Amino acid sequence: MPQLKTRPAAVFFDLDGTLVDTADDLAAPVNHMREARGLKPLPLEEYRPVASAGSRGLLHIGLGATTDDPDYPALRTEFLNRYEQEIAVHSRLFDGMPELLAWLEANGIRWGVISNKLEYLVRRLVQKLGLGHRVTLAYGGDTAPRAKPWPDPLKMALQETGLTARQCVYIGDDLRDIQAAHAVDMPAVAAAYGYGNPNEIPQWKADHIVASPQEFLAMLKRLPT
Repeated sequence: MPQLKTRPAAVFFDLDGTLVDTADDLAAPVNHMREARGLKPLPLEEYRPVASAGSRGLLHIGLGATTDDPDYPALRTEFLNRYEQEIAVHSRLFDGMPELLAWLEANGIRWGVISNKLEYLVRRLVQKLGLGHRVTLAYGGDTAPRAKPWPDPLKMALQETGLTARQCVYIGDDLRDIQAAHAVDMPAVAAAYGYGNPNEIPQWKADHIVASPQEFLAMLKRLPT
């Protein structure tokens, strides 16, 4: 596996559960949908483990809906509309992430976002968090022909930056992130502080596992230039 041996020229982040803690804002619209249907809201902790799965996982937990249900498209649209309106009420960079991003920029290392969230939502959240002028690229699940775990968005990022896969690193909190990175031979870091199941993360065969953004930063600092 392509472990990091020198400092990368670019770091690409998954968004939900890796760069930004978005779980509360993702859960809120589903609870609003429950309330509109006469149901009590669920504890936010029940949504957190599926936050990286997006509307599919959230609607299954909150309303028992699956993608095979005939009313799923309408539920998904309602969820997306509600989420867009209050996308950054509680969402914040994970602790230690502001320092990590500042260090990357100070050392001339570009950084970008490659998410499976729809691109317009990725860009809206990035802008709301004041990162729009800092990020090199902001991709969503519909930016490339196929979303992660397919390698298409990572290939597009390499084309846009003019870098090779070994010059970059991808960090994410979902198995799909690791699979997409490995598909282009890019070093992959598992963000164990995110929404992934801690018991499953070692099975993903990531090149590195970090317990916090601070640990990721420390790892990058140790690498030779």
